[in-house]
Amino acid sequence: MTVFWPRRFCFADIHDSDGSSSSSHQSLKSTAKWAASLENLLEDPEGVKRFRMQEKAKEIYMTFLSNKASSQVNVEGQSRLNEKILEEPHPLMFQKLQDQIFNLMKYDSYSRFLKSDLFLKHKRTEEEEEAPDAQTSAKRASRIYNT
Repeated sequence: MTVFWPRRFCFADIHDSDGSSSSSHQSLKSTAKWAASLENLLEDPEGVKRFRMQEKAKEIYMTFLSNKASSQVNVEGQSRLNEKILEEPHPLMFQKLQDQIFNLMKYDSYSRFLKSDLFLKHKRTEEEEEAPDAQTSAKRASRIYNT
């Protein structure tokens, strides 16, 4: 099932094309360059990936998962992450939470949406727009086959 979400960032974006995370053993040259200046870090695609991952992991944690989060999401206690995980972020660190939130939406928010006035009004509009086309097709068929 493909889900299209408007999003600014996804940890999958920082994976290599084969789905594996980038090599964890960087050459000393690369890390030395990164340490020398921000410009060097930002000029190296691998450096940018690692920098963004740590930055975004902290942003996600502080916005949605921390006890002091401004938009805290409702997740089970055992699913909560400790702030220490931010020290070594990885692409799948939020997967369990994402799955849990998806299921909450699937079995709660989604069913309410399907019953909402907004959805029902849009559905009626689509059905009304479809109806004339269906009648036209039926009329064309009856003329062609003289029925």
